[in-house]
Amino acid sequence: MAAARRSLFNRILGARATLLAQDGAAASKTAGVLAASSKLQDEERGHNLRNGLALLGAAATSVFAAAGYVYADEADHGLPPPSYKWPYNGFFEAQDHASIRRGHQVYAQVCAACHSMQYISYRHLIGVAYTEEEVKAMSAEIEVTDGPNDEGEMFTRPGRPNDFLPAPYPNEQAARAANGGAYPPDLSLMTKARFSGDDYVFSLLTGYREPPAGVKIRDGLHYNPYFPGGAIAMPQILMDGAVEYEDGTPATASQMAKDVVCFLAWAAEPEMDERKLSGSKWLFAIVLMFFGITYTKRWRFAPMKARRLVFDVVN
Repeated sequence: MAAARRSLFNRILGARATLLAQDGAAASKTAGVLAASSKLQDEERGHNLRNGLALLGAAATSVFAAAGYVYADEADHGLPPPSYKWPYNGFFEAQDHASIRRGHQVYAQVCAACHSMQYISYRHLIGVAYTEEEVKAMSAEIEVTDGPNDEGEMFTRPGRPNDFLPAPYPNEQAARAANGGAYPPDLSLMTKARFSGDDYVFSLLTGYREPPAGVKIRDGLHYNPYFPGGAIAMPQILMDGAVEYEDGTPATASQMAKDVVCFLAWAAEPEMDERKLSGSKWLFAIVLMFFGITYTKRWRFAPMKARRLVFDVVN
């Protein structure tokens, strides 16, 4: 009996030792798995940190590159002009004809010495800035080469209202020779040839200043940040009192620039007022038609929508 008890006790001890050994092995395996998992987590954190630093560096590089591109773009294309409120920009706004007349006066006395307007004739000014008699007298002051006559020779005659505004130079080569190689552009479509043309022309005419430190302008050029490249061959031509307005308006540089812009805007779109007036008439007619059609539709279909149908079922 005692021997059986000892044998049973020994088997119990052996089983317990086996269980403890198995638990120790499992614990060691669990510890190894936890250590490996912790190592993987540390490696993943380091990888994420490196990726974050790389993205931060790429973002900083992009910011500096964009800043350099904007600076280079301003240097190449000029400083963007500020936005001004012009009297003719609204849908229901008309052109300032008094300003157009003053702008033509500034062009004739200042700008026409270098710039042409080959698409504008004197007759275009009738009813816009001058009367027919004034235009006839104005056009008669110029000499126009015409011909040939019956002998096959060219001759000169006084100008007529259907003549175009005279060009200051006979050709491009003569214009470049007189302006140090620079070619004064035609101003007929200038406000349409530039982005934000009205604001650009006004800013260009009033934007002359001394070059900043570190910027060198070669002889014969003038610094203007609104001109592409910053160096322009045209000097500052609008000074206070450069012209004497017929209506007594003070001829400040900004006033003359504003009037010239209004004149050039009209020259680029002479039909602007007529187009807006025609559009307003069509818009008013469309609104009337809308209300008329809506009322007719409701009057025509109201009895049909309000009627009640009664069905009598006959067995």
